[in-house]
Amino acid sequence: MRAFSANLGFLWTELPLQDAIRAAADAGFRAVECHWPYDTPPDTVARALAETGLPMLSLNTRPGGPGEFGLAALKGREDEARAAIDEAIAYARATRTSAVHVMAGKDGDEETFRASLTHACNAAPDLTILIEALNPHDVPGYHLNSQEKAAQTCTALGSPNLKLMVDCYHVGRTEGDVLATYQRHRALIGHVQLAAVPDRGAPDHGTVDYAALLPKLDWPGPFGAEYRPNGPTDASLSWLPALSRC
Repeated sequence: MRAFSANLGFLWTELPLQDAIRAAADAGFRAVECHWPYDTPPDTVARALAETGLPMLSLNTRPGGPGEFGLAALKGREDEARAAIDEAIAYARATRTSAVHVMAGKDGDEETFRASLTHACNAAPDLTILIEALNPHDVPGYHLNSQEKAAQTCTALGSPNLKLMVDCYHVGRTEGDVLATYQRHRALIGHVQLAAVPDRGAPDHGTVDYAALLPKLDWPGPFGAEYRPNGPTDASLSWLPALSRC
């Protein structure tokens, strides 16, 4: 059976985070991940994770101000970026979350970004530090706008705990062949996510056929379901048993 992780940044957003974790467990997800959990005390999240037996796979550094999508690559914002990284690492350790996604921000500087990532990797050798390329249709100006650019950053730094978060949605939206991209960067990948292309809905329609794609991916962990449900989350889950069996 293939395993999936519920991204609680998009799923069950009407619930408190601890209750969203319980809802994910009840629905059959094998893990959870989130965007910005900081309004919920980490001990509350830790209790819900322990109660359900679900691991938390990842969380994001704070996005900064409205529309910024992160701070780590922004020249002149280095102190804020490092504070956000340190906060995310502390929250991850308190909840036994295994990875922190360091958000780069828009119109960034690569040297600044690499310095922020070096800080993150050195501060948390026990965690995976993730970076993610976001497609330019959804996030114009984002510093990492292609898988190649993200891979170059990862390779240049060479930190063993720095990995790529590859979202099949972002790849499919602008970069074409998801399987070829996955295979090209396989050694650098630390997490894989999915959603329908191009509408970012549930992964049961669109231009990427996940029933055909997933058996070709050798990913051993849960795939992150980071999609926007069209209505209540529970009503959007008909894809889950089908893709779990493929």
